[in-house]
Amino acid sequence: MEMRMRTAFLLLLAALLPGQALAANQVALDNSVFIERVTTDTTGKQRVLLEEPKVVVPGDRLVFVLNYRNASAQAADKFVITNPLPAAVRFADAGDTHPLVSVDGGRAWGQLDQLTIQQADGSRRAAQPADVTHIRWAFQQPIPAGASGKLMFRGVVK
Repeated sequence: MEMRMRTAFLLLLAALLPGQALAANQVALDNSVFIERVTTDTTGKQRVLLEEPKVVVPGDRLVFVLNYRNASAQAADKFVITNPLPAAVRFADAGDTHPLVSVDGGRAWGQLDQLTIQQADGSRRAAQPADVTHIRWAFQQPIPAGASGKLMFRGVVK
């Protein structure tokens, strides 16, 4: 069982690498993953802690952080980050960034509430977070030279 969790964790880390680690317009990407833990202190106040994962188990809440930095001397226009969701992780949310998502392996994109899944009988149902296969952020404004930022999304280990 521990070997299976370790293998799942390694697959999870490999999947964190977006398709373009350093784009042609020189926007550098750096990815991290954390386990989100909620603890209660002695006064009863809950605190959210982000810890580096050593082993992940089903039900663990993960936070994926994507840092970007425009390393060029020019603005990066029409920049897109596409991140496949690890197969061992169910999409939970992306905070207030509202990325586009795919539920069909990256062929079609949209807001989750606009997508549908075709059932075996030919009928369609509303897409759910568990259906998400890829996440995409398409920057509407150029990223100025030297500028940096952070994107994040959450998932739950299946």
